[in-house]
Amino acid sequence: MLDLIQHDDIHELRLARPPVNALDPQLVKLLREAVEASPGHGARALVLSGSPGMFSAGLDVPALMQLDRAAFRVFWGDFFGLCAALARAPIPVVAAITGHAPAGGAVLAIMCDYRIMARGAFKIGLNEVQVGLSVPECIQMALRRLVGTYRAERLMVEGAMLDAEQAHVVGLVDELVDTDLVVARAVIWLGELLGLPPQAMSATRRMARADLAEVFADPARLPVDEFLDGWFAPEAQRSLAALVARLKSRG
Repeated sequence: MLDLIQHDDIHELRLARPPVNALDPQLVKLLREAVEASPGHGARALVLSGSPGMFSAGLDVPALMQLDRAAFRVFWGDFFGLCAALARAPIPVVAAITGHAPAGGAVLAIMCDYRIMARGAFKIGLNEVQVGLSVPECIQMALRRLVGTYRAERLMVEGAMLDAEQAHVVGLVDELVDTDLVVARAVIWLGELLGLPPQAMSATRRMARADLAEVFADPARLPVDEFLDGWFAPEAQRSLAALVARLKSRG
């Protein structure tokens, strides 16, 4: 479900939940714990990766639709906790976007320091509106940091999915490389960063990311109940049920 690959003191956390690395309660919990524990296990930097052609398809909607409100609240608290762990990580984190990254997959990438995406017909974006969900303000803020206020508004309100080239043009991702080079390039980028004077680099990084870190300073105060209200609203439930039906029809 989650593989750890060590590139010396750069640790790669590779999502390994076939077929699409969908984020269910167990994977989210494992990933949160791994991100939080990595510095204590000797990691000086992290790479978050997926499988060739698929970074993560986002939330495992069929599994999550089976949860009652109490269980879903626990899951969403863990998901916000994972976002906080990435946003506030004391070590640099690169998203090695090895393929498609809709919705929750895009959220994970947005929280990282840097994003390297596979070149080609892969899609990325916060398309929550398409399935009847709103994007929480803490996640909206993280996207605004990357692409600017108006561009973020247009992408989120429309639930737009961008291909890799479009995502690069607007600043949602920082680099494009061939699929089989994404992880290697992430390791090289982090190695160059770690080669800088460490105290100066870390202090500057901490100041530069202070706005994002502040938003996620207390995961318990993030709008979990507000998101739950939206998830269980009739409009969202109809849209999510239709999505599950489409997924089942694809086999």
